[in-house]
Amino acid sequence: MKPFLKWAGGKYRLLPYIQGSLPQGKRLIEPFVGSGAVFLNTNYDAYVLSDINADVIALYRTLTLHGEAFIAECRRLFIPENNTAEAYYALRDEFNATCEPVRRAALFVYLNRHGYNGLCRYNADGRFNVPFGRYKRPYFPEREMRYFYEKARRAEFLCLDFREVMRMAEPGDVVYCDPPYVPLSKTANFRQYAALGFGEAEQRDLARIAEELAERGIPVLVSNHLTPFTVREYQRATCQPLQVRRAISCVGARRGYAPEVLALFTPTSR
Repeated sequence: MKPFLKWAGGKYRLLPYIQGSLPQGKRLIEPFVGSGAVFLNTNYDAYVLSDINADVIALYRTLTLHGEAFIAECRRLFIPENNTAEAYYALRDEFNATCEPVRRAALFVYLNRHGYNGLCRYNADGRFNVPFGRYKRPYFPEREMRYFYEKARRAEFLCLDFREVMRMAEPGDVVYCDPPYVPLSKTANFRQYAALGFGEAEQRDLARIAEELAERGIPVLVSNHLTPFTVREYQRATCQPLQVRRAISCVGARRGYAPEVLALFTPTSR
């Protein structure tokens, strides 16, 4: 099942590899849940799903709490009159101004499907600033939202730092980490990358905690770009290199392939 949110860096295309690499366990912990593609397409008894994006987690909690009534609230926004630049920017302003949780969550779904490339971006003041996407007929993901709602009965949603979430793991758990990727470009150095809140120190912390959990018998699977940096940081893991088609680009013809890696940390992966 596809996620109901469009998501840059979403893992739907990588699912066959992830599903084949994730060990069995009772509970799956995702510190970077994003659109929830892995959650939706695995079958664990329970899930702990976290993300540092408070709007994403608030949306999932709202959908879990209100179900069909919330889906109907979202559906009312997907009308032709709202598929114009003028309407989009007015609703974007409303989203940035409102603190009412149900309305804000519904507007987040609208912005995700009507905004440019499904991006989720905020300015320095914390205001959502993705421009209008100019789609002919934005898709309303009713079936996908309903599936998420049904499966979310097995999930707990958190908005916490990944380090705190990873340290919640206990024997019997499996952890899947999909962090912001290490940059591939020579010009996209770690100083620029750290401005997004996830730089070299965070990448090293993630690898170190993954090693610690593996030593306690808790497997950790990490996805990332395949770079000299990740090769060094994941040297204690069993690594599977991949070539993955880029899903986000201004020009479709430029959506080439990027080297990625799935690194599985286990007590014996040395």
